[in-house]
Amino acid sequence: MADYLVKSLVYEGQLRAYAVDATQIVREAQKKQDTWSAASAALGRTLVGTILLSAASLKDEGKMTVRINGDGPVGGIVVDANYKGEVKGYIQHPHIHLPLNNNHKIDVKGAVGTTGFLSVTKDLGLKEPFTGQVDLVSGELGEDFTYYLAKSEQIPSAVGLSVFVNEDNSIETAGGFMIQVLPGAQDEILNKLEKRLQNMEPISTIMRKKKAPEDILKEIFTEKNIKFLSKEKFIYKCDCSKKRFAQILATLPVGDIEEMIAQDHGAQAICHFCGNKYNFSEEELKEIVQRSKA
Repeated sequence: MADYLVKSLVYEGQLRAYAVDATQIVREAQKKQDTWSAASAALGRTLVGTILLSAASLKDEGKMTVRINGDGPVGGIVVDANYKGEVKGYIQHPHIHLPLNNNHKIDVKGAVGTTGFLSVTKDLGLKEPFTGQVDLVSGELGEDFTYYLAKSEQIPSAVGLSVFVNEDNSIETAGGFMIQVLPGAQDEILNKLEKRLQNMEPISTIMRKKKAPEDILKEIFTEKNIKFLSKEKFIYKCDCSKKRFAQILATLPVGDIEEMIAQDHGAQAICHFCGNKYNFSEEELKEIVQRSKA
């Protein structure tokens, strides 16, 4: 089944709620990056969190980049998403496997680290992109996305992210939810929500029962309180091309390109997001140098 996200209003518009099944996207990322368990969980949670953020804030022509930079062994994580529901992700050190944490789950905090930052850059088609950045507060990432929304965008929220990794490093399920508190929400509703989130089954447990995104929200709120608004499909898609890498090469100092010509008689560029390789001949590099000097 294709990955998709649902949007809803809850308790007659007091809350806005989103839920997503991103299993196929995280499976694709795992294969392209050859991630091991801890790296799969960290990259997968970042992909899910970015999808939820993009669904809440991107409109026509908009795009977003989320960066996680912690002091853990996986290093940096970068995820791009756009208004068309296309997403791609990269993790600096994919071959990270750690012992399970005290809850017998993958140690995402240990993989990501607790010192560093989460940044979100949004290009909404205005003159300049907007970047908001917060310190990591957990390393588990759900709490970090929640903190970002509260601190940088002043939106009280709750974010839950989950990736279930099998023993062979394949992805069984990946998904999550995001709940945003709208102005005028009653304290009684917020207290009820807090208790429900504390006592609900893990997202991965719900999804492993073959449940859909709608079912995640029904587990939190019960169906009678939810007004579903829309469904949106998401896919893993990289928009790299040889032309784009040629443009990147053209930004390098001319001396560096001339060194590639003299020593290697060409160059190869590899896309971090999808693994595609683009070869540039000596003649193509000379053309780039000529254009740079013109």
